[in-house]
Amino acid sequence: MKFLIVFVALFAIALAAPRPDTEVIQNDSDVGPDSYHYAYATSDGTTHTEDGVLKDAGTDHEAISVHGSYTWVDEKTGEKFLVTFVADENGFQPQGAHLPVA
Repeated sequence: MKFLIVFVALFAIALAAPRPDTEVIQNDSDVGPDSYHYAYATSDGTTHTEDGVLKDAGTDHEAISVHGSYTWVDEKTGEKFLVTFVADENGFQPQGAHLPVA
């Protein structure tokens, strides 16, 4: 399970690679045996923060609970979007003013 936490964190950082016309202005990460945290920001206004915690370690109900947020700026309109999320045993649960609500 620890490998999964490290893999998820490193995979997310790899996906966060900026476009060639942007610069990384912040890049923080901390990966522990039962939790992780990472955050980045780029010069185009994109940000992402995420914290994950291993719940019920060593049991049959072991799971990762993740919460965080990400933002980006629409290149055409200049509008800034924010999504906050929780991802746990109940699935990925995003929230944002621009997202439809069931």
